[in-house]
Amino acid sequence: MIDQTFDCLAPQDAPGLPLHAVRAGALDAFLAGLPAGQADFLRQTGFAAAPGDLALLAGEAGLAGAAFGLGDEAGPFAFGALPTRLPAGTVWRLEGGPVDAEAATLGFCLGAYRYAAFHTPSRAPARLVPPPGGEAALIAARAVCMARDLINAPANVLGPAELAGCAAALAEKLGAACTLTSGEALDAAYPTVSAVGRAAARKPAVATLRWAGSGAGPDAPLVSLCGKGVCFDSGGLDIKPASGMLRMKKDMGGAAVVLGIARMVMESDLPVRLAVRIGCVENAIAGDAMRPLDVIRTRSGLSVEIGNTDAEGRLVLCDLMAEACEESPALLVDCATLTGAARVALGPDLPALFCNDDHLAEAILRAGNQAADPLWRLPLWPGYASWLNSPVADLNNVSTKPLAGAIVAALFLQRFVRPGIAWAHVDLYAWNDSTGPGRPEGGEGQAIRAIHQAIRARFVPD
Repeated sequence: MIDQTFDCLAPQDAPGLPLHAVRAGALDAFLAGLPAGQADFLRQTGFAAAPGDLALLAGEAGLAGAAFGLGDEAGPFAFGALPTRLPAGTVWRLEGGPVDAEAATLGFCLGAYRYAAFHTPSRAPARLVPPPGGEAALIAARAVCMARDLINAPANVLGPAELAGCAAALAEKLGAACTLTSGEALDAAYPTVSAVGRAAARKPAVATLRWAGSGAGPDAPLVSLCGKGVCFDSGGLDIKPASGMLRMKKDMGGAAVVLGIARMVMESDLPVRLAVRIGCVENAIAGDAMRPLDVIRTRSGLSVEIGNTDAEGRLVLCDLMAEACEESPALLVDCATLTGAARVALGPDLPALFCNDDHLAEAILRAGNQAADPLWRLPLWPGYASWLNSPVADLNNVSTKPLAGAIVAALFLQRFVRPGIAWAHVDLYAWNDSTGPGRPEGGEGQAIRAIHQAIRARFVPD
């Protein structure tokens, strides 16, 4: 799951058929440059260079090339359908007008992805000779596809120990240090993580990665990332219905995304110090499961009344974030598949962004739009903070009101962020419900490229 290779890419010296990327405004010029028979064929079949248009071109010896439409799109997903729509076993070289090499390579790799741990895909993808200048795309593709593999892995294969092991393997691969905390040490250092995971046969662990770029001195900015790694969520004693558990293997999507961001930061060798914390846990049911109305003392000292055991993700994160704040990072980002309310508000494709710093929020949103990896900001509305009041503890982990669930969850997490620390919380779905160009059905590494680009923009001088 950590090692990523791309059989959809061919060597640079491989012979390839011409693959013409055509924008609608350049269609007439493109047709004028083709042999008359091919141009007439495209006109007669209605090729308009609209996004997704694809036409194979015949020659005297058989297949001579292909044309596909970009419309006015410039992002990677314009290329995402090509690996499965072009004939299997064929090799292609991009030709024609100006093409973004990074977008083309990234889109082709993301479109070719299939989770193949337990079966062989029905067909091999077509292959692309990557155009020069697409090296950064491979860094992004490795990060996103790694996250997809982690999210797609069934819970019987990827439990807390295995997720922590993947974090350790990534650290070893990229020269980072990794420590794993479990058992009594976990109980003492991360009491809320321990409370969530104590009923599971597979015990919880926290994986902590530390890394510094080659250009990062001891005073370099510290970027802290925290990820929710709930490998399966039954809901605990507030058990989910069967339909609500069908995709709960993806409840560690925040951890997968955080590892993807970390991978991009490390492979890009950004001049920062990096600290990554992953809470690896399963929310199960047994005699020692946490109960509704239990009160838990957190790492920060705040006491939390458990209003609902199915709101466990914020409990996993709060101790990680409290520890991260002890180091006064220049930036704190947490990622989690936290609330269904965020999906009700924004749907599956738009992660919800909450942020206590307007400039940081604008930078993340801008980076997401530039990278075709968008987010949408929701407010940390202080008027709802009292909804978390508890009569017996400092706060409850849920509100009794059936409204604004994503905002209330973010306000809970904000209680564990020290004043003055720039913080962003990403509430994401981490899944594609159906297959689209560059987005196969299954696990999705949402916001990885956006957050990486925002980190780069914030800490790397122009």
